[in-house]
Amino acid sequence: MAESGQQLPEEVLALIFRHLSLRDRGAAARVCRAWAAAVTCSTVWHDTNISCDCAQESILLPYLSACLDHIHNLRLEFEPLKKPSRRAATELLTALVGRSPGLRSLCLECRGEKPLFDAGRDVLDAVHSICRAARQLHHLDLRRLPFTLDDELVLQVARGCPELRSLFLNNSTLVGSVGPGSVLELVEACPCLRALGLPLASLSYTALQALTAPHRTPFALLALRCACPEDARAPTLPDEAWAALRRRHPGLSVELELEPALPAESVTRILQPAVPVAALRLCLSADTVGPLHFAAQHYAATLRVLEVRAAASTELDAALELLAARCAGLREVHCFCVVRPSVLQAFRAHCPRLRSYTLKLTREPHPWRPTHVV
Repeated sequence: MAESGQQLPEEVLALIFRHLSLRDRGAAARVCRAWAAAVTCSTVWHDTNISCDCAQESILLPYLSACLDHIHNLRLEFEPLKKPSRRAATELLTALVGRSPGLRSLCLECRGEKPLFDAGRDVLDAVHSICRAARQLHHLDLRRLPFTLDDELVLQVARGCPELRSLFLNNSTLVGSVGPGSVLELVEACPCLRALGLPLASLSYTALQALTAPHRTPFALLALRCACPEDARAPTLPDEAWAALRRRHPGLSVELELEPALPAESVTRILQPAVPVAALRLCLSADTVGPLHFAAQHYAATLRVLEVRAAASTELDAALELLAARCAGLREVHCFCVVRPSVLQAFRAHCPRLRSYTLKLTREPHPWRPTHVV
């Protein structure tokens, strides 16, 4: 095997090895010297996905440490409820501090449940350390981290990562601890920021104004999650502020995720006509038909993705048919309740760019799989 492996140039082997899992890279390194040299070159580790999901993974960490300097983009998965997985993830993040000055992107994803009353200090402390050390960090994605994020973390990112391009803090926690003041400081400190994900209560009128500054890089994406009591009580962001932001950044897309904690009056305040909503995800305990009518009237030119979780009704079906007729640019629509056949027909007839949909005419076992349009 060693002889056949040596017949391929190192750069070709590296292109192959970059698609291997961490465990398989470790196995490849033990085949022969040529493979060991290829698997440790920078090309293999530039974009790295690591899943700390088994006991064997930790055995590979000493081998991995020799390659940390080459990692530019890291996606790290772990299970917070399993101590070996969590320990391997925090050890890796801690080892990464100071070893990868060229780190550009970090995405953390937790799978499974987290322990009750777990603040995640071990994981968050490691993230803090990375943000202090990785001055070239461009992308930080914490959407799949089930711990409460706070002002301290946002301020550390603002002061330690001036080249930041994207930051996603819109995770699934039900307590909002990121204040508008820290977000404003982040926006002012990072003029290259192009994408930002936040709980709604963390965004302020002043931050929207700061995003319109003439020296800023074009701002492309604002993802807002509205799920906790703080979001329901957040001050209304005026339509004029959204209009000004849209004039300054004509390519801006907004993603709105509205969760059951929001009362109907809060939904009415959040949905502003001038917001360029490209993705709308409705999971409301209150009225869903009203927001769908509003979207059909005001977001027809911008809406690309729609997701609805509601109880089936004739009113809901009629609202979906109206939206299909007006929002011809839709690429995806997913409705997690049974709909009548005319709803499916409406989306197929009026949305020529539709690429994926979940529109079930009868009850099926979960999970419901989307239909892909060829």
